[in-house]
Amino acid sequence: VKRVLYYPLLMQRIVSNRMDLIVTVSRDSARAITEAFGVPPEKIRVVYNGLDSSQFAPLPDEPKKPNSLIFVGNSEDRKKGLLYLLQSLIYLPEEVSLTVVDGGAPQRIFGPLLTDKYKIAHRVHFTGKIGPGELIRLYNRAEVAVVPSLYEGFGFPAAEAMACELPVVACSAGALPEVVGEDGAGILVPPRDARALAEAIQKLLRDPALRRRMGRAARERVCKFFTWENAARRMVEVYREAIDAHR
Repeated sequence: VKRVLYYPLLMQRIVSNRMDLIVTVSRDSARAITEAFGVPPEKIRVVYNGLDSSQFAPLPDEPKKPNSLIFVGNSEDRKKGLLYLLQSLIYLPEEVSLTVVDGGAPQRIFGPLLTDKYKIAHRVHFTGKIGPGELIRLYNRAEVAVVPSLYEGFGFPAAEAMACELPVVACSAGALPEVVGEDGAGILVPPRDARALAEAIQKLLRDPALRRRMGRAARERVCKFFTWENAARRMVEVYREAIDAHR
């Protein structure tokens, strides 16, 4: 096992240090590359991921479900933090419900086991695999998106929800602070803290005006920083820089 793990890591270290430039999707990922492979920071360029903000967008005719939360991600991956979100439901009023969108195999058991353990199964709905259209509708039906990940290299669920004018409660881990930002698009809480999640969620659920303000700020942030047009423009700049260095 050690040989299997060590070989690709060694190869990545060798290859990465031979590159003129390395592109990654967040400042946090850039930091991790420097720490893991010894790549000088000046060789790394950050190009944020993008999404289609015309597709992931508000649906004015889609009615909101009161006191509803949405989580999108692999429920079996402990790094996604579903455990702490489910624990947070214990501290929230009974009427607060959660939709878990997980595109994995239907035999997933981690989430259902936890909902049974915490006696909240009647408040949590697991959708299973759904298409993009249904995902966008679910974002628009929810009142708050929760991204409790312990690490994200970027954080597509946060960006998708924000594009749909949905306020986000996320953990201050990995690249999530870069996606959510500090301009009123969401609330950041410490990772692995169910009570902090519950407090932030309750703050938003109690204040419709705050949700609307944060939702508008969230979409503005996505349209400003996280579109494929921006990503393509930035990649062209990086390619030109690399080409010019060899002239």
